[in-house]
Amino acid sequence: MKRLLLILLLSAPALSQTPRVTPSRYHGWPAYGGGPEQIHYSSLDQINRANVASLEVAWTYETGDAFDGSEMQCNPIMIDGVLYVTTPRLRVIALDAAAGKLLWSFDPFDQRPQGKTRNRGVAYWADGSDRRVFVAASHYLHALDAATGKPVPGFGKGGRVDLREGLGRDPLTIPITPTSPGIVYRDLLILGGATSEDLPAAPGDIRAFDTRTGIIRWSFHTIPHPGEFGYDTWPRGAWKYSGAANNWAGMALDEKRGLVFVPTGSAAYDFYGANRVGDNLFANTLLALRADTGKRVWHFQAVKHDVWDRDFPAPPSLVTLLRDGRTVDAVAQITKTGHVWVFERETGKPLFPMETRETQPSKVDGEVLARSQSLPQSPPPFARQALTEDMLTKRTPEASAAAIERFRKLNSSGQWTPPSLEGTIIFPGFDGGAEWGGSSFDPETGLLYVNSNEMAWILRIVPRPPAQKSTTTSRLYLRDCANCHLEDKKGSPPEFPSLERIGTRRSEAEVAAVIRNGATRMPPFRQLGEPAVTALARFLVTDDDKEVFLLTPRRSYDLKYSTDGYNKFLDPDGYPAIEPPWGTLNAIDLNKGKIAWKIPFGEFPRLAEQGSRNTGSENYGGAVVTAGGLLFIGATNHDRKFHAYDKWTGELLWETTLPAAGNATPATYEIEGRQYVVIAAGGGKSGAPSGGKYVAFALPRSGNGP
Repeated sequence: MKRLLLILLLSAPALSQTPRVTPSRYHGWPAYGGGPEQIHYSSLDQINRANVASLEVAWTYETGDAFDGSEMQCNPIMIDGVLYVTTPRLRVIALDAAAGKLLWSFDPFDQRPQGKTRNRGVAYWADGSDRRVFVAASHYLHALDAATGKPVPGFGKGGRVDLREGLGRDPLTIPITPTSPGIVYRDLLILGGATSEDLPAAPGDIRAFDTRTGIIRWSFHTIPHPGEFGYDTWPRGAWKYSGAANNWAGMALDEKRGLVFVPTGSAAYDFYGANRVGDNLFANTLLALRADTGKRVWHFQAVKHDVWDRDFPAPPSLVTLLRDGRTVDAVAQITKTGHVWVFERETGKPLFPMETRETQPSKVDGEVLARSQSLPQSPPPFARQALTEDMLTKRTPEASAAAIERFRKLNSSGQWTPPSLEGTIIFPGFDGGAEWGGSSFDPETGLLYVNSNEMAWILRIVPRPPAQKSTTTSRLYLRDCANCHLEDKKGSPPEFPSLERIGTRRSEAEVAAVIRNGATRMPPFRQLGEPAVTALARFLVTDDDKEVFLLTPRRSYDLKYSTDGYNKFLDPDGYPAIEPPWGTLNAIDLNKGKIAWKIPFGEFPRLAEQGSRNTGSENYGGAVVTAGGLLFIGATNHDRKFHAYDKWTGELLWETTLPAAGNATPATYEIEGRQYVVIAAGGGKSGAPSGGKYVAFALPRSGNGP
């Protein structure tokens, strides 16, 4: 396939009118995303378009604790010559940022953590000589001495806070695991968290913790309590049993105005909402809160009563634009649907018109969907919006025939097609469009850069076995496990691991511990009672199917329907069942509301060997844009490439192959006159090999370098 390069509207003289930034403000990488504004921008220009082809490896650091299926999504931060990062097993390590040598290491776990561990970085706070690094691992928030890596005794209990506490629920029944670092405002650490996507789930409260003591200073209820704004958009009492509406993607902070911008995800259960009839404010919402008090200033709900898993997937970017000859401070939020919402930062006024579309009613018993949904009219979407038969794969005659046969049995009519018993195409898929890597904004050009997935997924609603006093372990598995791990136990990796032959990897006792206590996004199931937990573990390890009696056969949150899992629409050979591109890299002119350029992003090495180049692929992790005219990004799942593009045109200027896929956002910084670019090579996505290396690049010391 020929490389597609569309230079649509790029004009350097016009773009040069964009307000310039103060270079020193973006000279380092002191926080996740490069800074509280989350624009992934650096004013460094030692590495530039003229010399980027000379980049070489400056150092590598092997963490040594990668495992099969592990990921490393961390965006490093650099403070005073020290790089703070996390490893696949969620150790926190400090490295000499110029040499990549270990300074200290902290392990938050007494033993190997259960299930997949994910972390996108750490937060840093300092007051004089008191310097702290904050990291969330499992359900604990740790405060570490930045110089030694040792827990800070006066923070919480022994240097950590149990995040399950203070949410108004039994802490033993609700998993919460922040995967994105919190954001620091004065002496507050503002934090969300990843929750279960099925019930029971923790409520998605946004909380501010005192950076010195760990005490909760304020809390915003995303599932409103009685008397709070939005309470009437939920059933009465939903705040007691419903869950999620959480911020797992991270936040942005306007320090000058004292505003924190918080995007939230869908409410639990994700795909069937009979017990949460209503619009479900503040799920799927961009919130503007007072950073010092948590008081709501304005909000925008992008999806009402979400049943498509349309979480806001990334922090917003705080940008400055030109509008009618004046500068406007704005907030730009990317979405899984492939759109960009742009609002005035102080008021929430949309900077581009939006349209409201009538939606189809659901045919699933008990489901009541919102009558309308809204989408922005500009900028145009950066991902295709509806899958039609003529868009199916033509890679081989066999693949084409199989895709057509399957497609004709499914519902596909674009955004907001209701979930169905027959199966509904979700396109862009559950992973976007945009994903957690987030957007990058260049203050020089006014361009917003977004890497996008172009995959179709299938959402099928299935009956959930009813709760009863006694049942067999196989039926119990179907009721409580199959919606994530599938009826055949194959799961939907990497999000939901396969349980096939779990006995070869875990003991029966270890499996029982995960069922009892939960792991990452999986809720605990101790409420079933110990006999049922033990029997379910034995069933998974040995296939021993027996009758069990349940401690709590009926639960207030039990629902009539579930899904048959997270299923990609693939051809018989495992490739996407649609025509390429399967992933794109996009530059969007936010001043004009138009696409500046778009290219396919990523490829499958095996297809490339057969002549199918630049097909695009799934990609996770964001980009860094620099004053040197460059856009650095890894992200692509299968080819393990790390790329440098011309930020003006999208031309590929340099690339290299990493030890494992760079599914993380890189960081760039300068030490003693030398600019470095570093990325985590962790892999592990879509069945790709896992790794555990950090790789730093710089110009040679002789020649163009310092």
